[in-house]
Amino acid sequence: MALIRVDFAAETLELDTSMTVVLPQEGDEPPPVLYLLHGLTDDDTAWTRFTSIERYATARGLAVVMPQVHRSFYANEAYGMRFWDFLTGELPQTVERFFRVSARREDTFVAGLSMGGYGAFKWALREPQRFAAAASFSGALDLAYIQEFDLRPHIRTLVSRVFPDRKVAGGDEDLFHLVKKADRAELPRLMLRCGTEDHLVKQNERFVAACKSARVEIDASFGPGDHEWGYWDRQIQVGLDFMLGQR
Repeated sequence: MALIRVDFAAETLELDTSMTVVLPQEGDEPPPVLYLLHGLTDDDTAWTRFTSIERYATARGLAVVMPQVHRSFYANEAYGMRFWDFLTGELPQTVERFFRVSARREDTFVAGLSMGGYGAFKWALREPQRFAAAASFSGALDLAYIQEFDLRPHIRTLVSRVFPDRKVAGGDEDLFHLVKKADRAELPRLMLRCGTEDHLVKQNERFVAACKSARVEIDASFGPGDHEWGYWDRQIQVGLDFMLGQR
């Protein structure tokens, strides 16, 4: 297994950026690939620094792509850069150009923690034809609630920069709206995990309830755990088994 840090020019962002990639070195066929997204305070190296994702991927013959998107909520910023376009368009094209990975839907997965859990589900719900499965760990899933009611100064500043002139609720940045209008037959398999001590647990419970109301199947579980890397290191192993289990 190779661990590769890739510094490259992203035309969509008009910026040099980075991704960290775990890449199998053995096997005759292109390996399955997981796009693994970071949280609000992290970068593309966080998953490899704070969990054993490289070891877990090696055991499963899985390529893992971890892009850097800063504090963008995986969105096209109103006053900033087009991170959504980068994530969903340029990044997969760059990965397929640089590396030998499978491009088949049944071999393609997305997951993330906190802000990355939101990004993973948004990508899976808006482009369901791309993924076989998606997973969120302690996801910041109710962005409409955050925009309206989270009064912490740093969150207000962030939301005002990314979404200054548009409401999240009822649009394509709103996971609850996306679930409500989703074609259930097209969706990838969904998995959610969140700790009961996590400050985002209520958002996750509301999302599970929204899935139930829309009759969207989701493998959801809540148990002891906080918003921290020990919990995510345990849950990413569960997530990998879930995502790869039906291949």
